[in-house]
Order: sequence, then structure tokens, then C-alpha cells
Amino acid sequence: MKKVLIIAYYWPPAGGPGVQRWLKFTKYLPDFGVKPILYVPKNPTYPITDESLNREVPKHIKVIKRSILEPHQITSVLSKNETKTMSAGIIAGQEKQSPMQKLMLYVRGNYFIPDARVLWVKPSIKYLEKYLTDNSIETIITTGPPHSLHLIGQGLKKQFTNLKWIADFRDPWVNIDYHSQLKFKESTQQKHIELEKSILQDADQIVVTSFETKREFSSKTAKPIEVITNGFDEVEAFDIDLSEAFSFVHVGSLLSERNPTELWKAFADLVEGDEHFKQFFELHFVGKVSQVVLNSIEENGLKDYVYLDGYLPHLEAVKVQHQAQVLLLIEANRTEKKGIIPGKIFEYLMAKRPILAIGPEQWDVQKIISETQAGNYFDYDSHNQLKKQIQIYFQDFLQGKLNVNSQHIAQYSRKSLTQKLSKLL
Repeated sequence: MKKVLIIAYYWPPAGGPGVQRWLKFTKYLPDFGVKPILYVPKNPTYPITDESLNREVPKHIKVIKRSILEPHQITSVLSKNETKTMSAGIIAGQEKQSPMQKLMLYVRGNYFIPDARVLWVKPSIKYLEKYLTDNSIETIITTGPPHSLHLIGQGLKKQFTNLKWIADFRDPWVNIDYHSQLKFKESTQQKHIELEKSILQDADQIVVTSFETKREFSSKTAKPIEVITNGFDEVEAFDIDLSEAFSFVHVGSLLSERNPTELWKAFADLVEGDEHFKQFFELHFVGKVSQVVLNSIEENGLKDYVYLDGYLPHLEAVKVQHQAQVLLLIEANRTEKKGIIPGKIFEYLMAKRPILAIGPEQWDVQKIISETQAGNYFDYDSHNQLKKQIQIYFQDFLQGKLNVNSQHIAQYSRKSLTQKLSKLL
């Protein structure tokens, strides 16, 4: 069986979408003749943890853990609350930042390049040089963000010229949206451009999760690029009844820039103008919701219809998706977001509930929703169209026929995607 070393930062008990991709790949790789070995940090700073995911780690997986030094571990001594907020990634949009947060962002952005995990690079290269030799490993995979992990792959590639190195980009690098919040100096921005270019040129194979990222990277390298999206686990049907309410459910973080005001206005119009709608309507959020978004919802008179469920263990969140009448998928209205395909869309597909997606024009999600016939997409200015679609959903709900006949979703199962990955190995 072929051995492959996977270098990752997010691993159980980390929660959130970053951990799911490689947790699931490692589950199915042995089915295709590949033995995965994980290299992960021993003492990481995870903004969200989900202990239930520890039970999903395959028993056949060897996991190597090595200590990591992160700025968060240092700054937490000075300001624990500020560090927790920054670690959670609340740097996008219009959240008000304290002077300490602004200082921490400046230091994080300009003195830890490409990211706060860069101090793990040199110790990891030193340790893994010997490990690769002792264990006859000929293929490695690095997955980012954090993109500093690609520097580990690059360093090992320089030491072992025959080593096959696959660089997996779960998100873009230079064009990632939060870079604009990190207060980069011009020289820092240039350094990111140079580092990204060197990784794209030195890796043997590039893997990306979206069609837009492939288009972007294709203009920067001649190396082969494969799109392998995130996906869903095929699970047995839950013995769960649909919500008796006309429930719209959003799963995942909803930061301030993901604030579709026209959607809230459409809901408000229907609540005000339709007593039946008012009686049945509910709006559920599973995960962290920005106060900016909550304020916008309250300004539209919807406070009494909102349910904040907070972060739920993964399996519980999946059950909530299966109970929903309509699933909300919301992305920020920014050009650089059109190549971001949230991992939850694939679990939404598995739930087989109608998806109402709102995001930037030419969003990659449009392609998936269109080819699977799993729901409807709208841009941020589609007030009237949103209102009409919600009314259609509601009439179907009242008649007990609010369903979706999705097509071609098997291609997004984790096992199918792992088979695709195995062919690159």
C-alpha cells in the first residue's frame, strides 16, 4: 500500500469546516490503496473545538504530533479576551476593533509571514527530513490555509528532489478576502505574492476546491491543477421529521459582511403582509452570528422570529439541516468571494432540502446549484425575486410539498472525491 504523508494544521478536536476535508479523505484513502500518515501540531490554538470529531478519526491512521509555537500563545498572556477574538477570525467586515486588536493585526500581518503558524515551518522540516528517509515516504501533501504549511512542503522538496509534493489550497492565498484587514505594508503584500508564486511553481501538483481558484492559479503557473471540491459523507437517513414551522436555517459563521439586507427586507414584507406567513415563519442560525447582522435583522422587525442555536457538534448540525424547510447559503458580496465554495453546501445537498443561496455575481456556487437543481441563487440586489421565491416556497410548504428533486449529487460524496484524489497519487 502506498504511503502518503499529509501535513495539516486543522485536525480533531478542531471544529469548523477546515478539519472536515482531510478527516474524510483519510477515512477513504485506504479503499484506494493509499495509507495516509498525518503530521499535525501537538498544541494548536483552535478557535472552535468539537470533541465529537475525535470519534471520527479512523483507527488505522497514524498521527504524528509535534509542538508548535504560535503568536496567540504569547499574546494570550497579555490579553486573553483580545486573543480569543482574533483567533476566532473576527477580522472581516465592519466589526469594531479595539486599539489592542488593531495592534495585534498589524503585528500578525507584517511580522508573521505568511501567517501565524510560520514558526512551525523550520522545526517541521528538520523533523520530517529524517522521518521521510526512515519510513521510505515518496509523496507528501500540504493543505492550507494556514499557507505556511506549504513552506514545509517546499522545504522538503528542496531536500528530496524525487519527492512528489501535492499542494492543496482549501482557500486562495493572495486573493483571500481577510488579507485586506491585516494592515499589510506594501513590502508585506509583495512578499505574499512572491511566496504564492514560488509554491505554485515548486509543487508537482496543485489541488484547489473551486473553479475560480483554478482559473486564477492557471494564470500563475504551468503546473497541473485539479479541482477537488469539498463534499458530504453518505449517511443513513435520519429518523427525523421536518420542522413544523416554515424554517429557514443557516449553518456556520455569519460575519458582518455576510449580511443580505434584501433578504431580511423580503422576510419583513411577508411577515407584515401575510398572517399565515407570520404564524409559521422561523429563522434559525447554527453558529456564530455577527452583531452587525443581528442588528440588521432586528431593524427589519424580525427579532421575535430568530433562534440562535450557537455552535453545535457536527452530527447535531447535520440533523438540523435535515429538519429545515429551507437551507440558507450566504456569502459576502465581494468579487474575491466568487471562488469560495462553502463546505456546507455539500452537506446541504445531502440533506436534500431546498437551498436558497445569496452571494456575489458569477459565484462558483451557482454552477453547483444549477447542475444539481438543488435550489435557487440570487445576488444581493434581488429583493423582488427573493420575495417571489420565498412565496413559492411557502405555498409549497402549506401544501406539504416543499421538496427538492436534486440531481447528480453523487459526484460530491467524500468517497467519490477521494477516488479522484487517489488518481493523483
